[in-house]
Amino acid sequence: MSDQLRRPPPAPPLLRLYLAPESTVPRRIDGAWWPRTFDLLAELPSLLSSLPRAWGQIVSVLVNGTGWAGAPGRMLVCNQVVRLRRTATARTPSTIVLMAPAHGRRDLLVVPPEATEQAAESLMSAVGLTPEQGHFAS
Repeated sequence: MSDQLRRPPPAPPLLRLYLAPESTVPRRIDGAWWPRTFDLLAELPSLLSSLPRAWGQIVSVLVNGTGWAGAPGRMLVCNQVVRLRRTATARTPSTIVLMAPAHGRRDLLVVPPEATEQAAESLMSAVGLTPEQGHFAS
């Protein structure tokens, strides 16, 4: 045994999730998600566990299959089975669609993991998301 103190494990990085404010006016994009990788199995659990409760329990996720690695037909997230579907349709900008029974659909802009902060802000601005209107969730 060592007499040295053990360092605590590093804290997980903060989730980069920007949510547009709630509104009665329908919008095409409900927020922006900036994952650190395109590994869906690694990234999706933290996203789904950080969404507002008002969005309901997400049971289905639709992603563009060309960009994501590791997207099986289903996965267990927060003790709930979530169905994963892929589309081969190229989208510009890329989105992830979240479905919850009785709560409807939420679309999030996906900022590419390799994007700089400036590029991320530019992408969000292009779809009408501004930091003054919403907030980052962590």
